[in-house]
Amino acid sequence: MSKEQGSLAINSENIFPIIKKWLYSDHDIFIRELVSNGCDAITKRKKLDMMGETSLPDEYKEKIEVFVNAEEKSIRFVDNGLGMSADEVKEYINQIAFSGAADFLEKYKDKSSEDQIIGHFGLGFYSAFMVADKVEINTKSYRDDESAVHWESDCGTEFEMDNGTREETGTEIILHLNEDSYEFSNEYRVKEVLDKYCSFMPVEIFLTNENAEPQYETIPSEEVTEKDTVIEEIVEEPAENEDDGDEKKEPVKKTKILKRPVSISDTQPLWTKHPNECSEEGYKEFYRTVFHDYKEPLFWIHLNMDYPFNLKGILYFPKVNLEYENAEGVIKLYNNQVFIADNIKEVIPEFLLLLKGVIDCPDLPLNVSRSALQNDGFVTKISEYITKKVADKLSGMCKTDRENYEKYWDDISPFIKYGCLKDQKFQEKMKDFILFKDLDDKFMTMKEYLETVDAPEAEVVEPGEETENGEPKEPPKTTIYYVTDLQQQSQYINLFREQNLNAFVLTHNIDQPFISSLETGGDNVKFQRIDAEVTDDFREEASEEELKEQTDVLTELFRKVLGKENLEVKVEKLKNEKLSSMITVSEETRRMQDMMKMYAVNGMGGMGDFGGEKLVLNANHPLVQYLAEHKEGEHAELFCRQLYDLAMISHKPLAAEDMTAFIQRSNEIMELLAKDE
Repeated sequence: MSKEQGSLAINSENIFPIIKKWLYSDHDIFIRELVSNGCDAITKRKKLDMMGETSLPDEYKEKIEVFVNAEEKSIRFVDNGLGMSADEVKEYINQIAFSGAADFLEKYKDKSSEDQIIGHFGLGFYSAFMVADKVEINTKSYRDDESAVHWESDCGTEFEMDNGTREETGTEIILHLNEDSYEFSNEYRVKEVLDKYCSFMPVEIFLTNENAEPQYETIPSEEVTEKDTVIEEIVEEPAENEDDGDEKKEPVKKTKILKRPVSISDTQPLWTKHPNECSEEGYKEFYRTVFHDYKEPLFWIHLNMDYPFNLKGILYFPKVNLEYENAEGVIKLYNNQVFIADNIKEVIPEFLLLLKGVIDCPDLPLNVSRSALQNDGFVTKISEYITKKVADKLSGMCKTDRENYEKYWDDISPFIKYGCLKDQKFQEKMKDFILFKDLDDKFMTMKEYLETVDAPEAEVVEPGEETENGEPKEPPKTTIYYVTDLQQQSQYINLFREQNLNAFVLTHNIDQPFISSLETGGDNVKFQRIDAEVTDDFREEASEEELKEQTDVLTELFRKVLGKENLEVKVEKLKNEKLSSMITVSEETRRMQDMMKMYAVNGMGGMGDFGGEKLVLNANHPLVQYLAEHKEGEHAELFCRQLYDLAMISHKPLAAEDMTAFIQRSNEIMELLAKDE
């Protein structure tokens, strides 16, 4: 082949600024691209061998070698793939690679920085010029009648191509690094990048520092192979031992060799295997290796799908102390075992980003922008499939391994509830397998709870039917009671226990929005905290006239003593005669209060104190009876304040000054009792 020169159809002045912007945060990507190209070349050579179009040498072992040389400021990539002929270099390097760069320039020249590309395949070779002033290619085709080719280009604008001297089939790419990229001639920096992108490539990858001193190892002589570089043979005489008697030990023969290279690539990562081939310890070891988390995962889901698209992966449910840690996971996305990115929300459902795991989807369209991914129907199907598999695993565990499911529940419930909030389909699949802990510290589903309570009689509501207030009429709903603080709401819990009633314990921040979503899920239920009202279960039958009279008297008294003109007071005959007073706040009012508090915390301002607290007085309690009969009595004011504070203490913590007054008043009441003795 005669020497050939030419200009490439790319202007570095217009392509470089855009490419550099694209590679700003991950300019090390060129290593992934060039290693991936070598991997593709090896895969194609093996396929041609299987098809009978070429024959691999008996000793052939596919590999990619990366050489760094800090003295020469260079980095080399060498593969033993199918190589290229002169015509193929012209086609794939001079035309396709650079026309691909031109297409890239045209397509993305007006894109904003927010519209980053997640897949850089197709522009791989040209990425070398982001770090190199000069690039050389030495390649030899697998075809015996083709000569080796040497190609080189300065800055990606001019090239020279001539016969080469490479004897082995494959390709060598040499990057002479520019001043800003000398870091990539450092062994440890390149090792870091290879570990990031290429740890699981299907071809072994070896990294060599050409400036490093040779390293040696000594092995038994019988273990030496033809590929080992022998330095010297060592004969170790056995140590003399008087106890051995006349028995004489043979000398031990060992051989000193150059240290064998170790591949940085696990060519058969766990996710590529069938779940039946994987052990529990294998899953745990993979988790520790990839995520550097030495707390064992709770359990995992192995994804393995070939149709209608190819997708494999493993999702781990990590053990997270939510009181002290943020639930932030990492889902690593791979394409044919090549790392692409972490946590791509367009592909992986947002709620699953709380987990840790790997997803490998060779069919994923990577030569597109993030905005295109968002609107890609194929990507949506992948996301839906992952969601379905997670729901199937969890529901299956609940059905067949309830004991372990309950054991894991406290750790995994935030993930699942968040998923139900973010994905309606996931909620539909999971709602019958959501566990709630009850007052006896036992788990039950919502369906199991509803089977223990009396549901209101079904009422047929005609479409468009309205209430007296003109609002759309809804059929009666079954009430599910819950508590949020076992200590603060203990008085109400005791009332429930006395009447053999049950309630859910919901103490996590996500529980409030979660139960709101369940209320709109078509199950005809409503959630109500146990301190929202006094129900018929806790009341005795009583004369409405008598209670109204007492309510009017005590309302006037308490409003006057406490200085609360809008205080709502209600006298009830409670079955528990030892309970004197309590506070109730309707569910609707309390949720509105909580929402306003959230707005205030987020700096959005509030709407003041909603109030809405109702003081419930027990007509069966002696103190309440005393006040109803002696509203002008000497100690009426003292008892009013004490009853109110007692009710408030069981409802929420008292303010500092109120607590001080309560303690002083308690001492005063005890002094009165002591005087009466």
